[in-house]
Amino acid sequence: MSIYSRMTGLLLTLAAPLLVMAAGSPLVEKVREATNQFKDINVALAQGWVQGTPCVSGPNSGAMGVHFVMPARIAAGVLRADQPEALIYEPVSDGEFRLVGVEFIVLDSIWQNQHPGGGPPALDGNLLNLVSAPNRYGLPAFWEIHVWAWENNPNGSFADWNTRVSCNQQPAG
Repeated sequence: MSIYSRMTGLLLTLAAPLLVMAAGSPLVEKVREATNQFKDINVALAQGWVQGTPCVSGPNSGAMGVHFVMPARIAAGVLRADQPEALIYEPVSDGEFRLVGVEFIVLDSIWQNQHPGGGPPALDGNLLNLVSAPNRYGLPAFWEIHVWAWENNPNGSFADWNTRVSCNQQPAG
């Protein structure tokens, strides 16, 4: 075997995981398809999404953004990749918003009632994180997972905080 063949084989072996990562997660792709229309926040507002939080900044760096929620979805306690409970927008200049991701949310009490003795909720094989009460949002205990479908997150597609999202343009209130 020539040195060229060995080097090509080695490079392909090292590059394979990067190609898989570049292809994206199936969940991220489902979310992008389901939420493309909401890149225009006016479409979201017209369909009943309401602002649930101001811009949420990270404890050390990064942010989540402004959450616009669909209350009926949170109350239903059903997790579907094409129906997130929250759309997450980053405030940008001139009071505009840029869609950066979504959050899937289910209240722990609803999950426990619907799945007695069951384990933690999962969405397309991805376990949700438990946020216990009391919490900074004033909510009862809930399960959540973020999907950064519209802004790459160096911390991962499902991490809570995205270092590429900022609250710097949040209007003073």
